[in-house]
Amino acid sequence: MRLGFLPHVLVLLFVGIPGMKGQGIIVKGQVLGDGQALPLASVQVLPDIYVGVTNMEGEFELKDLREGEIYTVEISYVGYKSIQSEFTASKETKSLIFNLENSGFYLNELVVSGTRTSKRRLESAVAVNVLNGSAFELTQSGTLSEGMCFQPGLRVETDCQTCNYTQLRMNGLAGSYSQILIDSRPIFTSIMSLYSLEQIPASQIERVEVVRGGGSVLFGANAIAGSVNVITKVPNKNQWSIKQSFNRINGQSNDRTFSANATIISDDRNSGFSVYANDRNREMYDHNADGYSELSAIRTTSFGTKAFWQLSADSRIDLNAWKIHSFRRGGNAFDLPADQADQAEERDHNILVAGLEYNYSPKAKPYWASLYTSYQHTTRRHYTGVDQSDGWGNTDSKTLVSGIQLNRKWKYSSFTNTMSLGYEFQLDDTYDEIKAYNFLIDQRVQLGGLYLQSDMDLGKRWSFVLGLRNNWHTNLDGSRLTPRLNVLYKVNNQHQFRSSWSQGFKPAQAFETDMHIAFAGGGISRIELADNLKEETSTAYNLSWDFNKSTVKTIYGFTLSAFHTTLHDAFILEELGTDSLGNQVLQRLNGGESTVRGLSAEVRWNYDQKWQIESGLTVQRSEYDNSVKWSESIEGERRFLRTPDEYGFLTLSLFPEQRFSGSVSGVYTGSMLVPHFGGAPEQAEDELYVSENFYELNLKFDYTYNHPKSNIDLVFSAGVQNLLNQYQSNFDSGAYRDSNFVYGPARPRTYFFTVKLGSSK
Repeated sequence: MRLGFLPHVLVLLFVGIPGMKGQGIIVKGQVLGDGQALPLASVQVLPDIYVGVTNMEGEFELKDLREGEIYTVEISYVGYKSIQSEFTASKETKSLIFNLENSGFYLNELVVSGTRTSKRRLESAVAVNVLNGSAFELTQSGTLSEGMCFQPGLRVETDCQTCNYTQLRMNGLAGSYSQILIDSRPIFTSIMSLYSLEQIPASQIERVEVVRGGGSVLFGANAIAGSVNVITKVPNKNQWSIKQSFNRINGQSNDRTFSANATIISDDRNSGFSVYANDRNREMYDHNADGYSELSAIRTTSFGTKAFWQLSADSRIDLNAWKIHSFRRGGNAFDLPADQADQAEERDHNILVAGLEYNYSPKAKPYWASLYTSYQHTTRRHYTGVDQSDGWGNTDSKTLVSGIQLNRKWKYSSFTNTMSLGYEFQLDDTYDEIKAYNFLIDQRVQLGGLYLQSDMDLGKRWSFVLGLRNNWHTNLDGSRLTPRLNVLYKVNNQHQFRSSWSQGFKPAQAFETDMHIAFAGGGISRIELADNLKEETSTAYNLSWDFNKSTVKTIYGFTLSAFHTTLHDAFILEELGTDSLGNQVLQRLNGGESTVRGLSAEVRWNYDQKWQIESGLTVQRSEYDNSVKWSESIEGERRFLRTPDEYGFLTLSLFPEQRFSGSVSGVYTGSMLVPHFGGAPEQAEDELYVSENFYELNLKFDYTYNHPKSNIDLVFSAGVQNLLNQYQSNFDSGAYRDSNFVYGPARPRTYFFTVKLGSSK
């Protein structure tokens, strides 16, 4: 807390204070947090003389104070540490400034994913959940995929026993229905989504913003389940760190990771950059002792930078660039080349990502603009084969995204309206071939979107976001309009109600997460597109209630949300038979309508920085209107496969601001239907398997030593992931296993030890 005098005259909100009569001393003040005004912050003069809130500029006024009397002011705001301060009322006490310190609970931080303009989370009509970089530390999550399950409505699943590709499911929908953004840009393509959730290190991530439900007007119409915006490390102060982690997987295999980060800011803060490097080496892990891996061997090296230049008071350039080289191998005979093994999947990726953005924001002007471009290039050499077959292939994928956004703000009394007009162009060029399987994807897709958005605040209570996007796509005849409406009603600083309605579409194109070539029935299982496949469309409704309350020592709250999404002409997979090479073929076709609906509940509680708990549970139902016959020998099923009806998470941290600290985290995955194709020694016939419930529990303990003269922290961490060792126990064995028959936690019991050295916070 800082106490000082304002250098200029504030425009004040006049509030009468009953019961306070005297010589008419007036004290004016403002409440700030992170350098930003905090509207509707609670202001109380003790003991219970006055209770009120700040105006939209964070300002307040205390009137009719008795000259010479000492008053105590208590300021509180959700997501910030409450403070108390004494002052003496006098004619010299013109104004007060209260700077609140972030509590670390991150309830009302600035977010950009809802409207693509910076806004407080609790004041945004678009519901945005935030997973901060500290949450990755708390849960010992080394990669993006490991941390994403600690958010309501999100579930990361592993979909291949051999190569361990992952996908992010939101609100019960498959990964291809979610849009993953890197620094607000849609360059995370379908081919990247197969493995890059595990290739992006947590040390690179500043925070992750999640918008669940509906097609986004700003980020594209195919974000039917929602969007995930990965914000990479932002250079904001001079700091550095190095970290070495060692993991022992079920007493059998090692997993080592080294990371380094540094940030340098100029003295005038007009320029700065951050750099990072990460190296991971994981040995293969064989859970059922059949000589074939359940966890693939991984070697990933990544490095990158993020920089900014403040060209003038009105303009700024931001640059980011990173490179990933990732090699993974699953199967058996790891001492031999992949094509000499009995069964193997090998992936050798090289990924380059770069982005450039120019922002023009003139001071004291109601308009600003941004111009941006991003590029992603992925090449890979890959092998998928059984019995030493020639299953080598090559992939080359390029994505270019460019756009412009213009913003204009109008203000009339208590009404404000921010209009955003923009255009975004995206080019995806994918080539993927395995000659031995007659498998070829040669696809060039162009997407364009012209959008208009109105972000309106009607006084203190109501906010609206209305948007419309006109979409062009290579695989569409003509264009498609996708509208969006979000409504926020603020009862007070503690209660917010949100609702949204949106429409989206998903075009028929060749490469999706379910195009992964897998092993099944002693051969290869692959997917083809039906000749008459047309786009899906969606209609989504969301409703939520946020409650948050802060006192001097406690911040607590909860969120209840309901979602309902209908897919029209929904994509389904049905068994088509075998091809000329004897490999299993599944066909993607339109299957009528399907509906996903459910409820999510979140609770959060922080007590005096001594302990903090966050937990969430989602209960849902996902069904097709008509049964889907996924196997020729099994009756059709209406329910979505690999989709549990319940799942949730828990994080508990103890003494997070002290030398000794600890944390408990866990993930719950309910029972689901898992397709199991016959062919392995344990499985003669196709079966729809009902999985058990899983409770993944993690423990972590930290000790921090601070060297007072150098202001350097040395942090030792140790613990265990999946303490109860709840891991799938019925994997197929041998070369002819169904590699897609995998479910539950991504790893068995794993002990870890970490050493981190770096500048103090």
